[in-house]
Amino acid sequence: MTAGPDQALWLTLVHAGRIARLTVGGEVATYPLDTAECGPTIITSGPDDALWFTRFRDHRIGRMTSDRTTDTFRTPTPDSGPFGIVAGPDDALWFTLNQANAIGRIDVDGNIVVHSLPTPAAGPVGITRGTDDALWFVEIGAGQIGRISVHGRIDEFALPDRSARPHAIVADPDGGCWFTEWGANRIGYIDSNGAITEYDLPTQSSEPHGIAVGPDGAVWVALEIGRVARLAPVSTC
Repeated sequence: MTAGPDQALWLTLVHAGRIARLTVGGEVATYPLDTAECGPTIITSGPDDALWFTRFRDHRIGRMTSDRTTDTFRTPTPDSGPFGIVAGPDDALWFTLNQANAIGRIDVDGNIVVHSLPTPAAGPVGITRGTDDALWFVEIGAGQIGRISVHGRIDEFALPDRSARPHAIVADPDGGCWFTEWGANRIGYIDSNGAITEYDLPTQSSEPHGIAVGPDGAVWVALEIGRVARLAPVSTC
């Protein structure tokens, strides 16, 4: 889900192959894509006032304009599984290629560059723009947090538990990032120097998934047991 340039919320309907728009008044509209089987996954606002989204099942990046015109761009690696996507500091979009073990960059004209990860089978998933103007991402297959500069330099930081399966990540104003440890029932924090702090969730097997820093300064986490967790105050410890 993302806030669009029109102040509405935009989200993907993965199994329906549609993009949805939700206004603050509760009005909902949905827009079909060229195929219901494309698997739209993560969506974000781009620097061109268009909406950009990943299509996990047919290995493309999608773009929807304000008049609902949709373009698609095939990733250069077959069966790449694009998942997370976010606008970068360089007027381009950055995305994870979960099945190709890489991070991709696409400019507003549709030109794509791919950066392979050093760790085999790392399985990058979530990605966010950091306050340091780099992109931070999680490696669900390797139990690591990654950082890539706009010039393509990649650093990786191993979690204490390599089987924790980090899934989602979000930057905070203090210069670090919060992330979920889906397989370890924890919330993690990594500061700008790579130091990691972890917080256990009180409910066992709650499977933390999505994560956001709220307007109250707390960290909010969606749990797959049908609950939402709140961690406050935000602190780099």
